[in-house]
Amino acid sequence: MIMLISFLLLLSFLFSLTVLQYVYRIYDQQIYEKASEVLGMSSISIENELKELEQLSFTVVSDEQIQQSLRLLLNDPTPYERMVLHNKIINRLVAFAGAEKYVYTMMLMDARDGVMTAGNRESFSQSLQDQLKPLAAGAKGSNVWHIQGSKNSLLAVRQIKSYTGSTFTLDNLGTLVIRIRIDRIIADSTDHSAKDGQLIVADASSRQAVYPEEVILEQGELSQIIDLPDAYHTETYGKGTYFIAKTNSSYMNWTYINATPFSGMFRQITLVKRLVVIIFACILLLGLLLGYRLARSVVRPITKLTGRMRRIESGDLDNLEEQSLGIVSQTAEDEVSQLNRTFKMMIRRIRELIEENYAKQLVIRDTELKALQAQINPHFLYNTLESINWLAKLNKQSKISEMVEALGYLLRSSIGIKEPLITLDKELSIVQSYVTIQKTRFEERLDLQLEVPGGLEGTLIPKLTLQPLIENAIRYALEPNIEPCRILVSVRQREQMLELTVSDTGPGMTAEFIRDLQQGRIQTRGQGIGLANITERVQLLFGQEWGTVIESEPGAGTTIHVRIPYLKGEERHV
Repeated sequence: MIMLISFLLLLSFLFSLTVLQYVYRIYDQQIYEKASEVLGMSSISIENELKELEQLSFTVVSDEQIQQSLRLLLNDPTPYERMVLHNKIINRLVAFAGAEKYVYTMMLMDARDGVMTAGNRESFSQSLQDQLKPLAAGAKGSNVWHIQGSKNSLLAVRQIKSYTGSTFTLDNLGTLVIRIRIDRIIADSTDHSAKDGQLIVADASSRQAVYPEEVILEQGELSQIIDLPDAYHTETYGKGTYFIAKTNSSYMNWTYINATPFSGMFRQITLVKRLVVIIFACILLLGLLLGYRLARSVVRPITKLTGRMRRIESGDLDNLEEQSLGIVSQTAEDEVSQLNRTFKMMIRRIRELIEENYAKQLVIRDTELKALQAQINPHFLYNTLESINWLAKLNKQSKISEMVEALGYLLRSSIGIKEPLITLDKELSIVQSYVTIQKTRFEERLDLQLEVPGGLEGTLIPKLTLQPLIENAIRYALEPNIEPCRILVSVRQREQMLELTVSDTGPGMTAEFIRDLQQGRIQTRGQGIGLANITERVQLLFGQEWGTVIESEPGAGTTIHVRIPYLKGEERHV
């Protein structure tokens, strides 16, 4: 039972754990996809801002006042006029730069190497200026995005072409450089905090980081991520394990990378996973403990009951019920209590059967002893009776001869017949011999009548069944009275039952006397084979459902019914 419970709990645990892992995998997949979608949306927002800044650069270079001032600077103005023109251009740059929160600095370099700046006064080095001019010239008036090296600044560079009205002369009027605050654009376009990881904007061609200045990944790791085709994955790098989500820009040759520490991103999820596993393990251990206690509560009583059964099997029945069973609940309805109650009833029944069988064996031994005592030298007794019979006949004493012959037949029948069952005809012959002897004493006072239907003479009955009843009728019904006593012997067959009835017209008995007599509380004055002996012999031969019944009323006589199975004797030929 413990193994079964353990197997079921373990199976449930493994099934639940598998389902949870599957659910967590789906959840992680959704998180990855969501992170990738958010990164894509952030990149679109950033690129939209960059497109607006690109449009701003076009607006600046096509401004009419700036165009006019730059054309005038080509005509070699005086220093004062140059200063005035520069101030006009600076004012226009300030107007444009002040309206844009993402513009850090605007710088305009005219064709005469004049430099005008608006916004933050951070200067551009001469080397950077020399680098940007050919870059802008190569774009032929289009906007060019340039990364400013170690500062990770983003520059929008555009060459200023001359046009009048709607006519483009394509003359070089100068170069416009706008320094973009890429950090503010990214901060406004994403909901990203430093503790959750880092958003990296890298240029795919140069493998340089546009943003931020300090990248948590090494240069080689960054290049490896850019080359990977997967939109998201988990990888371990020098500084730890990161969840990487990336997307490529459709506007610029950039790669947006979101590098989030795996432990930080999935700390709560990992904690929940471990907590669920621990809870399931505790439930498993608790289930095993409860299963063990349940199995023990069932097995221990059964084990004790098995031990008691083995003691009975070995023959130890002395005081078993009192010493081994202990207190057995009579109201509990569980299976073990029912087994204990049934076992206790079985032990009681076994002991009753043993005692009953022991009592029956004592009766059989007593009967056998009396039979043995009666068989002492029977041949000498028979020879003596024969001698008396011949002497009576010589002296012409017919009564004496008749009594001696009856006595001899009676003794031969009671002592010589070994079978427990004899025919009804033989039993009636014994009765006739006994009555012949008793008539010599009681003469006309003894009136015996027989009612035996034809065809029942060969029926088998226990030996000495009717004779003791006739003897009791003479002793208790005839002897105490001086009036004649009629004794009726009748035999009836009812289906498979044979009923032998002996009734007399004696004084009868009360119901209380009959009850005390059957319970053995009254000692009769007879010393022969009594009614109790007949009942025990009948039950020994045929079973407890057969036996004797007494019917008697004071002044109305007594009737004894002997009920036995109907057994037809076999016909034998001499």
